[in-house]
Amino acid sequence: MPKILLIEDEAKISRFCTLELMHEGYEVVASADGREGLEIALAQNFDVIILDIMLPGLNGMEVLRRLRAAKNTPVLILTARDQVTDKVMGLDLGADDYMTKPFAIEELLARIRKILKRSDAAANEPSDPSGERRIGKLVIGLNKHSVAYEGHNVDLTRKEYDLLLFLVENKNKVLTRNKILDVVWGYDFYGDTNVVDVYIRYLRSKIDDKFGVKLIQTMRGTGYIIKED
Repeated sequence: MPKILLIEDEAKISRFCTLELMHEGYEVVASADGREGLEIALAQNFDVIILDIMLPGLNGMEVLRRLRAAKNTPVLILTARDQVTDKVMGLDLGADDYMTKPFAIEELLARIRKILKRSDAAANEPSDPSGERRIGKLVIGLNKHSVAYEGHNVDLTRKEYDLLLFLVENKNKVLTRNKILDVVWGYDFYGDTNVVDVYIRYLRSKIDDKFGVKLIQTMRGTGYIIKED
């Protein structure tokens, strides 16, 4: 039985989500305080953590930051904010998914199922004996989640790394924004593809601009591609 931690201070939302999740067969632990929720998350093992942003005690972003320093438990953020910058901030800190309030419970359940499916797939993925991906002078270390260009370390966030790896593993293929969203973030943003462009800019500033190369190419009106010479 998958175990879920729900950190949400709005009593009606917490109660409703708890009942629906239990009805679906999940074990649920609920907390209405950020600091308490973090302590529970660190002390116990959960399959998914549903985390509100506006919390008493400790806000959700800080909870996520401290959690990621110790654990990689999948986190789905609940937020009343619908700005790209807020979404990107949560993803940068290591969130696996997010939903904007108000939301339909059916969508929440679907996203939880997708997170659990992705976690199972990752756990059962066969190990790669090479331990790395290369394209030109770029080397991606799979075991340590490291990236280097010409031997120089490239410091990437979790999502930047995932995006770069997806592009490299699909080199010479044009990847649409929607395809990137579905694979790298694990769900569709329902047309909100701006987040892909934001992360592409992040990668270009850390690799293309820094080393004077044109690794990531834009296919206007379509998406992005990394070509191997």
